[in-house]
Amino acid sequence: MRFLPMALAITTALAAQAPLSYPPTRKGDVVDDFFGTKVADPYRWLEDDNSPETKAWVEAQNKVTQAYLGGIPERNSISTRLTKLWNYEKYGTPFIGGPYTFYTYNSGLQNQAVLYVTRDLKEVGRVLLDPNTLSKNGTVSITDVTVSEDGRLIAYGVSEGGSDWVTWHVRDVATGQDLPDIVSWSKFSGADWAKDGSGFFYSRYDAPKDGAALKGVNKFSKVYFHKVGTDQSQDRLVFERKDQPDWGFGASVSDDGRWLVVSQREGTEQRNRIFLVDLSHPEATPEPFLDRFDAEYSVIGNDGETFYVRTNRDAPRYRLVAIRRGQTEPRDWKELIPQGPGRDVLVHVDMTGNRFAATWMSDACEQVKLYSIDGTFRHAVALPTLGTVGVRVFGWNTWYLSGRRKSSEAFFSFTSFTYPTSVYRLDVDTGKTRVFKAPKVDFHPRNFDVKQVLYSSKDGTKIPMFLVHKKGLKLDGKNPTLLYGYGGFNVSLTPGFSVPRAVWLEMGGVYAMPNLRGGGEYGQAWHDAGRLRQRQNVFDDFISAAEWLISNKYTSARNLAINGASNGGLLVGACMTQRPDLFGAALPQVGVMDMLRYHKFTIGWAWKSDYDSSDEAEGFKYLMTYSPLHNLKPGVKYPATLVTTGDHDDRVVPAHSHKFIATLQADQAGAAPVLTRIETNAGHGAGKPTAKQIAEFADQWAFLVKNLGMKLPSGFGQ
Repeated sequence: MRFLPMALAITTALAAQAPLSYPPTRKGDVVDDFFGTKVADPYRWLEDDNSPETKAWVEAQNKVTQAYLGGIPERNSISTRLTKLWNYEKYGTPFIGGPYTFYTYNSGLQNQAVLYVTRDLKEVGRVLLDPNTLSKNGTVSITDVTVSEDGRLIAYGVSEGGSDWVTWHVRDVATGQDLPDIVSWSKFSGADWAKDGSGFFYSRYDAPKDGAALKGVNKFSKVYFHKVGTDQSQDRLVFERKDQPDWGFGASVSDDGRWLVVSQREGTEQRNRIFLVDLSHPEATPEPFLDRFDAEYSVIGNDGETFYVRTNRDAPRYRLVAIRRGQTEPRDWKELIPQGPGRDVLVHVDMTGNRFAATWMSDACEQVKLYSIDGTFRHAVALPTLGTVGVRVFGWNTWYLSGRRKSSEAFFSFTSFTYPTSVYRLDVDTGKTRVFKAPKVDFHPRNFDVKQVLYSSKDGTKIPMFLVHKKGLKLDGKNPTLLYGYGGFNVSLTPGFSVPRAVWLEMGGVYAMPNLRGGGEYGQAWHDAGRLRQRQNVFDDFISAAEWLISNKYTSARNLAINGASNGGLLVGACMTQRPDLFGAALPQVGVMDMLRYHKFTIGWAWKSDYDSSDEAEGFKYLMTYSPLHNLKPGVKYPATLVTTGDHDDRVVPAHSHKFIATLQADQAGAAPVLTRIETNAGHGAGKPTAKQIAEFADQWAFLVKNLGMKLPSGFGQ
């Protein structure tokens, strides 16, 4: 072994700990006045994603970040293992249209899943739609596919670069050829066919102004009907409210074809209105059905003028009721499936095989129960372990079970932390299941333990948390641990298999996932306890989870990383600014970091129901207490941080991440690196090609290896 001279060795060690040299970021002189309080916004210019200065800054930041990540020796072996583990066959849950069955398939490392069609599921079928042919780098994705009743046509939505904007196309199933139809500027919308296959209903916004497509505010949603074979300019306007710019619409056709059910929402409120259009009368206009805006209503199906509705009216954990048109007062409703016992939540109901297939959530794990149309319980569906039921064939399909009203068979997927997603066939009459497709994955579940614990938050509230790690883990306070959270918008975190998570576990990491308040794990009250002026509860829950992991010797602050995306990115940003001493590393992804201006871009205004708004004096005061951007302080030693965003993110615009990292780099007092990774041709996350996902997770895990001082197992990645 060759020894370095002592002076050189000391110099080398000091250089390794020296702060990075970040690209200079110009400070402007923008100052806003919020109710008499002056708030500087020196990096406002970074909000202009089209300016040459912003583009040059992005390029310079990426150059520094890639040089740093490229210098981590373990990155290659992590990338190799991610690639190898990702390379397995993945089947989507089948769905039916006319005489055909459709399903998605990915051979392993294809950037996008391919849509297949067959008349017999015993056969492989043929390729109907391959999105991998739509772009060279896989950045064009299919957001949704919907099939006409006779199976003759599909409407499919296309997104470019991960944008929320969707363009609809129509394809002939028999020939595999597209028709001339092109429907543009749809967003947050599916497409639902008229029963005669003449066209489909969809919602859209007005075309944005030049240069504003990825950041302009989206308001005045409208419902249209597109007739196949006509130009979009001829589409029939079905519903709009010129007096209600914040109303958003979704439309679906009832199974009997008579009704168009229009659901209206205001932002992300867990309340909505339902309107009906009687399609048996060509001149019919939307009529109010449930328009009190006092609860959440989801129409599951109907028999004539009786509608089956899942609601949290007088049931904060939801129930199923029958409501007759013209008799919509709650006293006239018939309860079919009551609110569950304890803290169980009725998360979804499907109609299949003339049954209600109800998905229940109990302590963040899901189960399926079958009921007759009169609400009589029939069967509980046996599942392999505690986990998650569901199917999301493409972005806007929200079935949990894929089946038809008159069919006795349905399909669903099931997954858990160590149980790769498998597709099951369900006999609705008996409740019996059998495996339809189970993947063969180079992963060994028996090597890992999964458990759920309860810990106390700051105010004494008991919070559940999943823990996953290798068997035989030593509780010595030295284990590298990744704490992941979300906590908002009534979103529930349930067990699920993911390749990056599996690789993290193989690397020797502990994975911890608490079910924070603000989510939907225990119904409306749990959500309310973490939104608006109660949002600090979410951060307290997350910080308390970290403290529990440390006090129970799973890890230490030095070995603990935190991670979250979107609203979870806000969570990470808030917690690392409130408790910078508690974490060794932070990975905020596509986070909402500027809480004073979030509502000024794209659909951000819709989040006021969870966040409040700086347009009101009290809202401004509360948001200032935790806004990540505004709570960074010079001279503080912040944990090693890798911020990630996409240049096409039109959900949480990249300016949030840009301004946050610019401020963090200026304020960082410690030697820990604070970097940003800005993906090109990528959006908020949906539709991101496999290659880009592997590269991003390889970078994130390599960043943690270096900054948590991890040692990979011998032979890892080989």
